[in-house]
This record gives sequence, C-alpha cells and structure tokens, in this order.
Amino acid sequence: MPPIPGSGLAKGLAVTLRTMTKKTVTAQYPDVQPELPPRSRGVIGLFEENCTVCMLCARECPDWCIYIDSHKETVPAAAPGGRERSRNVLDRFAIDFALCMYCGICIEVCPFDALFWSPEFEYAETDIHELTHERDKLREWMWTVPAPPALDPAAEEPKELAAARRTADKLAAEKAEQAEQAEQAEQAQQGDQREGDA
Repeated sequence: MPPIPGSGLAKGLAVTLRTMTKKTVTAQYPDVQPELPPRSRGVIGLFEENCTVCMLCARECPDWCIYIDSHKETVPAAAPGGRERSRNVLDRFAIDFALCMYCGICIEVCPFDALFWSPEFEYAETDIHELTHERDKLREWMWTVPAPPALDPAAEEPKELAAARRTADKLAAEKAEQAEQAEQAEQAQQGDQREGDA
C-alpha cells in the first residue's frame, strides 16, 4: 500500500507541536552548578604521594601531553651494614589540557593510584599556554575527587577479604576457647580450695 501523501510532514509537525507544549528547562549555569554524573571526566587530579615516577602515564599517553621530570636521590641504609638505595623524586608533573583528549588511559595504567578523575571542569583560560597545569594545581584538584561508589551489597566478597575474615574468625574462636578453658580451670581451682578449707 503506498504511503499517504503528506504523512511525513504530519509526523514532523506532530513532533514539533508536542515539543512546543512542553515546559522548557533552562539551566541557570553560572549561578547554579550542574549536577554532574558520578563518573564525569572533568580534569585529572594528582595524588603526588603515590607517584613513583614510573613514567607509565607519560609513555602510554596517545597525545604526549604529560610532562614529568625527576631526579635520583640516595636513601641511606635502614640497618647498619645495609645497602644504600636510590629512589626517584618527582620534580615536575604537568598536563597540557590543550592537547589532552580525556581518554583516561593515564589513569587506567597508573599502577599506584596516583591519578584520578575530578569533576572540576571550570578551568578555561584566555591564553592556550596557560592550559598546561603543573603539579600544584593538579594536587589541588585531587581534593575535589569524589569518594568511590559503595560496593554492591549483593556482590561476592573479594577473595582476600574472605580469607582475612576466616582467619580472624578462627583466631576469635581460639581466643574464646582459651578464655573458656581458663575460666573452667579457675573454677576448678576455687572448688579445690573450698574442699581444702572444708
């Protein structure tokens, strides 16, 4: 059966009329902050204490927008006769957000949880050179990172926690058994004393 002439136009006008009758919702953005989804990608925050200068984030970045400088520092031996160790000390950690494409690869590959997504998104600049943010600014953004979502109560318990819980339960049962035996021994001793007194 051939389509009725003008049916497409009628469908389009129906959509327009439906939209015209609905109330518009305008976000008053500068005055009212938007409610961002929990996993929104605003900016990258740096937890500097966890960074070991392994350079994985800079190597894996497809845009090469992460700049890291470091130097080696000798740490004295912990015990007498021990060996001195060297460790990397972070001098510079910068991200050029003019190049960053917010793919999140740097956050995923970081083995020490030093990089996190922050929902902050208001960091526009008038000069493109000012979009390269150093570690001080990245550290400030770290404190805006939301807490991780709560675990699903119906999820299976991680194996590590289950093993730790079994060990703790076993130790608690042993302590309770020892306390019970000590109490029985004390009661027996008190009974012997009573018999001796009598």
